Amino acid sequence: MKKITTRAASVLLLAMLVIMGMNVYILRYIDQGRSWALTFARLNTESTGTVLDRNGELLAYFDANRNDYSSDQTTRIANYHVTGDYWGRTPTGVLTAFWSEMQGYSLLTGTTHNENSVLNLTIDAQLNRIAYYAIHDQKAAVLMMNYKTGELMAMISTPSVDPADPDEIPGDGAYINRCLSAVYAPGSVFKLVTAAAAIETIPNIFERSFYCEGEYEVAGVPITCIDAHYTQTFEQALSNSCNIAFAQIAIRVGQDTMVKYVRDFGFLDRQSLNGIKTAAGRFPTEFVGDPELGWAGVGQSIDLVCPYTMLRFVAAVGNGGVLCEPTMLLNGEEPVRSRFMSAETAERLGEMMNYNVVSHYGGEDVFPGLRLCAKTGTAERGDGTNNSWFAGFLDDDAHPYAFVVLVEGGSFGITSAAPIANTLLQAAVKKY
Repeated sequence: MKKITTRAASVLLLAMLVIMGMNVYILRYIDQGRSWALTFARLNTESTGTVLDRNGELLAYFDANRNDYSSDQTTRIANYHVTGDYWGRTPTGVLTAFWSEMQGYSLLTGTTHNENSVLNLTIDAQLNRIAYYAIHDQKAAVLMMNYKTGELMAMISTPSVDPADPDEIPGDGAYINRCLSAVYAPGSVFKLVTAAAAIETIPNIFERSFYCEGEYEVAGVPITCIDAHYTQTFEQALSNSCNIAFAQIAIRVGQDTMVKYVRDFGFLDRQSLNGIKTAAGRFPTEFVGDPELGWAGVGQSIDLVCPYTMLRFVAAVGNGGVLCEPTMLLNGEEPVRSRFMSAETAERLGEMMNYNVVSHYGGEDVFPGLRLCAKTGTAERGDGTNNSWFAGFLDDDAHPYAFVVLVEGGSFGITSAAPIANTLLQAAVKKY
């Protein structure tokens, strides 16, 4: 009787293990079966596929016999982080992100279709080429979108690679899409976030004045500024990029409220571009005290920002406080819209950003023909160089473009990042 009981227990245990194994297999099949099948399909598929830019320019093509790209090398390199490659070395590329959809994989049958798929993108390959040349071998991230439609028109990350050259030795971080998969200290470009929070929470903020002599102590800790600005308005403080004024503003807003706005604007979360996940940012969410909060409000402290998340923010400002969620797919669908901030906040912040350009960035002389609303950022990297930012939008119904430019190891935002933005915007306005 004891033997029978032992055998029954053994059989029951074995059955449980089999059931558990089947459950694990089924779960893994649901989660990874598509990639298992499509790894084989990359070499043996009967499907064909084409990736085109917004104007019908060929970016990639595959069939049963070949995996190919544009015949133009510069196009391949400038658009690499858009297309990716057939082996998934940069996971943000559309050849990785949309491979299964282009193959028509069925989870039920484990097979692919044998039809042709065409993926039409919102990206303009020519604008990517223009921006790529303007970057001049720097490490950079460049983004531009139509803030009224959500269409992402340019996305360039450097260094890049030629996916058609199997012998190329990639540069440092060449497979990282700096637009989506990296975060950087924002420096003064983050003052736009603090300004938006202040407009909505500090009564009569535009009637207040702020005093700066180049240094200001908060609880015994000095907040320093690059210059002495003396008495200034809120608008002038943003134009002067005054650390002392914006540290005081962040402290007045309060840490809990600052965290709420930073979170509501999406800076702490991973965003999604057509299902492609971006990097999450950082801001002090636990109590840090007024001195550290002041530095966080000016874009220092532990602040980190993904360029794509900053693009969403300035696009919402340009569109009257409504975000049209960015998309890379030219499929005729209506954009997903959400209220990001009040229309009044967006209007006032946009006016302040235009004042920056006119009063401090050279206005029409530097950006001819562009009604530009923008903010620079310069964040020290500790090696004598900076993360150089330039972010903003065109206040132009015919050319509603929002943009972000980030240059690693640059000088000031106005000297390293702004010329790239100007080159891209001038080309876009001329073309469309």
